[in-house]
Amino acid sequence: MCALNKYMIAFFLMLLMYGCKKMTKNEAVKEVRPTKAEIKKEGDAYQLYINGNPFYIKGAGLEFGDISKLAEHGGNSFRTWRTDNGQRAGREVLDEAYEHGLYVTMGLEVGRERHGFDYNDEGAVKDQFERIKAEVIELKDHPALIIWAIGNELNLRATNPKVWDAVNELSKMIHEVDQNHLTTTTLAGMSKELIDDIKERASDLDLLSIQMYGDIVNLPKYIAETSWDGAYIVTEWGATGHWEVPTTEWNAPIENNSTVKANFYLERFKKAIEPDSDQCLGSYVFLWGQKQERTPTWYGIFMENGNETESVDVMHYLWNKKWPGNRSPQVLDFKLDGKLAQDNIYLEAGKTYNAQVQIEDSDGDTIQYVWDVKPESTDLGDGGDFETTPESIANIIIGNSDHVQLTAPQESGAYRIFIYASDGHGHTAHANIPFYVN
Repeated sequence: MCALNKYMIAFFLMLLMYGCKKMTKNEAVKEVRPTKAEIKKEGDAYQLYINGNPFYIKGAGLEFGDISKLAEHGGNSFRTWRTDNGQRAGREVLDEAYEHGLYVTMGLEVGRERHGFDYNDEGAVKDQFERIKAEVIELKDHPALIIWAIGNELNLRATNPKVWDAVNELSKMIHEVDQNHLTTTTLAGMSKELIDDIKERASDLDLLSIQMYGDIVNLPKYIAETSWDGAYIVTEWGATGHWEVPTTEWNAPIENNSTVKANFYLERFKKAIEPDSDQCLGSYVFLWGQKQERTPTWYGIFMENGNETESVDVMHYLWNKKWPGNRSPQVLDFKLDGKLAQDNIYLEAGKTYNAQVQIEDSDGDTIQYVWDVKPESTDLGDGGDFETTPESIANIIIGNSDHVQLTAPQESGAYRIFIYASDGHGHTAHANIPFYVN
């Protein structure tokens, strides 16, 4: 009998080991308990805790970007704008975050007034509530989840304060079905009237999320003026907004080159985010990826081919207190027909002009240059809405070095010339100049 017991025990142990080997990644995640996120006020300061440990968000907005690279560069969290981005389900995104040791502020898609959602329509509000409740119940026990972000910039061009009633009801529902995670909503800017509405109508929220670009340097002033005394995070910040820059005589916004942008990222974090250790629980830089918004390079800190820009170097430095081993190239100067972007450059159709860029690479890497010309974008979205990228114009650039010749397009109108300078190690500097063809 003893010998039989030994064989039976060995057999069952073998089955157990085999079963463990066959367990899928999703099954393994299910075995892990939900993460507990909470905010505690300690004296005059707020502190975010994850599973009982102090946590400061070093994050990025990431919907289609490279999750593994975020972890490699020292980020510890990312935010999304919805549970299903059309390419990957929320659970898949959370699974990959968990695999790389990252925590997620998960966005919940909430109807926006500027898109036609009517918060006086009780039926529509109820249907939205039930949809979001199902999304929360499906994902609430995932160990990578820490915060629910209820809607994105619901105040942008909105007039009906009932939106905040709906947000509050969603927050209360989340707290009823999910006792482990926090709730927030993201705001486009700050004003006293807006914060007063939030305090009155959406008091169930655990913290606020603020989104600002060039104006973020004034965030400390806005916090004081609005008398917001709770915790907050900054869920979008980075490049100067296209509405905040000078424009040409034909109203084309003038984009900063990648080096100027990187300098702004460093300055803005140091001035507006890092100093507030009492109320600010961290931030999500925008955007850990690439998107078309006015241009293909304005807001993303990666190129379409996955190459990193100098702004990624800056985030690596801010998160690790040291620079990456190989740095991105820097733009020192860029001119078309001897003029800068702000000089209102007019060209004559069919004539040839010189374009020249000066690039520096601190690692001494060999630079490869790619030039491109596109019509000025006319498919203009609002608040980050989808835009189509204009098609490139072929066969009007002669050369592929730091200086080329451009034959002005035959059709009159607004255009941009782009330069992309890559170092062969996955880094690219970029700049563009708008011009007008007569």
